[in-house]
Amino acid sequence: MPTVRTAIVIGGGVAGPVTALALRRAGIAATVYEAYPTTADGVGGTLALAPNGVAALRVVGADRAVTDIATPIHRTAMAVGRRRFDLPGLADVPPLQVVHRAALHRALHDRALAEGVVIEHGRRLVDVRETADSVTARFADGTTATADVLVGADGIRSTVRTLIDPGAPGPHYTGLLGFESVARHDVDVAPGTMTFAFGRRGYYIYWPEPGGGTRWGVNLPQDRPMTLTEARAVPAEEWLRTLRAAYGDDDPGGQLMRTSDADGLQVVGSLLIMPPVPRWHRGRMVLVGDSAHAPSNSSGQGASLAIESAVQLARCLRDLPDVPSAFATYERLRRERVEKVAARAARINRAKAPGPLARALMPLLMPLLVRTAMNPEKTMGHEQRYVIDWDAAVR
Repeated sequence: MPTVRTAIVIGGGVAGPVTALALRRAGIAATVYEAYPTTADGVGGTLALAPNGVAALRVVGADRAVTDIATPIHRTAMAVGRRRFDLPGLADVPPLQVVHRAALHRALHDRALAEGVVIEHGRRLVDVRETADSVTARFADGTTATADVLVGADGIRSTVRTLIDPGAPGPHYTGLLGFESVARHDVDVAPGTMTFAFGRRGYYIYWPEPGGGTRWGVNLPQDRPMTLTEARAVPAEEWLRTLRAAYGDDDPGGQLMRTSDADGLQVVGSLLIMPPVPRWHRGRMVLVGDSAHAPSNSSGQGASLAIESAVQLARCLRDLPDVPSAFATYERLRRERVEKVAARAARINRAKAPGPLARALMPLLMPLLVRTAMNPEKTMGHEQRYVIDWDAAVR
């Protein structure tokens, strides 16, 4: 039996509900406290779940709930100007799954509720008080909650991270703004094919949308970061004009932008990445998911790594004799893996947001990028084949 019997989980996005489900499976009762008054319906764009992320969801019985609402990606390609390359995949792993962030939140929220997890909305954490054997969270509404441990699953702007270490770094801007929509234009590629395209002025991605049209996402280079509120204050028609100017000469980027409507444009905002976080835990508090490690969206692994970490944290609390050893072992199991993925994504970002010199050298750099992409065993094999053995004891 675990020595930890109860947990407070701060954050109800991706990592929070999975953490609560995994803790419950480990014999630990967890309550999720979410700052926002409702689930994140309509917020955010599409994200990818890699095979390793789906495998981690399987541990907590949430894999089918997610794959049932996702679009499987069976093939990938790269386009550089008018040149297109089919990319080899890993034959022995399941397909990538793409799912809207809000739909993923809803599926995980509903799955957690079905398993008996309590989720309380409108509870914004402001402070924490620790004793030798408990931790108490204080919320903005004046209420409190006490448990054996507190898990910060509160995202890239984590309050818990700052409480653990007031000097902790915050997120860094990647130099890219994110946008997404569905174009009326149908691309001439097989269903289930995702294309990574490097246009004249920026990077974009697209795949056929089930039911017709083409879903696309854009990483638009921009020097100045913008808050989501600032980005969404700009009229969608103005953003579309900017995107059409940036991608109008690309094929099929120009057609995708010209056949998309302003009312369907999803403004994702500034794309951020977390630098290495020096302290993942202190006392009875610990970080999980984006609060500890948030690689850029270039990794294709952000949500999957968050889910993995949630499951591994629960295993450590289940098997190890005390909180300090559980938290230290959890960090040992996770830090090297997540930081390697973040480093890979950072290298990709430099190609997606090139400076003037890099743009001039792009014809020389692209063959190297293509050769790298042509070696999935080296770039993705160790990431996507990762499977957590829930039944194995943590030592």
